[in-house]
Amino acid sequence: MAVSSTVYTIAPEGNLSRYLQEIRKFPMLGPQEEYMLAKRYRDAEEEDAAHRLVTSHLRLVAKIAMGYRGYGLPLGELISEGNVGMMQAVRRFDPDRGFRLATYAMWWIRAAIQEYILHSWSLVKMGTTAAQKKLFFNLRKLKGQMQAIDEGDLSIEHVRKISDELGVPEADVISMNRRMASPDHSLNAPVRIDGEGEWQDWLVDERDDQETELAEREEMGNRRHLLAHALTSLNERERYILTQRRLQENPVTLEDLSQQYGISRERVRQIEVRAFEKLQKSMKNAMIDQHAHA
Repeated sequence: MAVSSTVYTIAPEGNLSRYLQEIRKFPMLGPQEEYMLAKRYRDAEEEDAAHRLVTSHLRLVAKIAMGYRGYGLPLGELISEGNVGMMQAVRRFDPDRGFRLATYAMWWIRAAIQEYILHSWSLVKMGTTAAQKKLFFNLRKLKGQMQAIDEGDLSIEHVRKISDELGVPEADVISMNRRMASPDHSLNAPVRIDGEGEWQDWLVDERDDQETELAEREEMGNRRHLLAHALTSLNERERYILTQRRLQENPVTLEDLSQQYGISRERVRQIEVRAFEKLQKSMKNAMIDQHAHA
């Protein structure tokens, strides 16, 4: 049975102060009472037990969420995500392991909030590996310790220190710092104050035009036709060896082909080279004929 989420939904941002006052009314649980409630939920899935476990820790969720206010997201949304993490912790908590629910839940609360920030902070997808997440959530703190908050690009010395501290490449530190320093902007934003023109009007389409794409497709089709025709100039063994060695995404080894034909690897290599030379010559002659007729 899943923990019901209806009573833990955060109020709108405008009622945040009232919400913080309301959650103070839920009593803190003593160790023994918490243990018995956790056992009741684990063994019998009593929703009332889960309700009391979650509500007694809503103040913990709010406290952790407040530590992430520097990312420009509404505190109410951070608390809501933290509450989801709290409910996940209750579902997975094992009271017989000997530690308190708060100790276990802190990881789930932080994980839920951090995941929400990574998906909401920027339109551009941020890092998703453990090292990139660590960099994202510790970069600002380390810059503050180094008094490098307002310096734009970090100095080489600061980049090296942060890289060593977090165990990430220096290039990742530079890239993440620039992305966090530059907020997202809409391409529909006006270029001038009078509203004439949008930024997207200045974007250059770097794709080839239709005529170029058509010509490239025709050229590729012609090359494939020449290749298919040139392959007919090879005998069966030459054609097979060349195809397996030069025209496969995962080429067959000389050893495998030598065993298949009962010849040495050097002999297979010689056949491959000779077949390739014959193929080149055949295609070159065919192209000359084409140009002559054109």
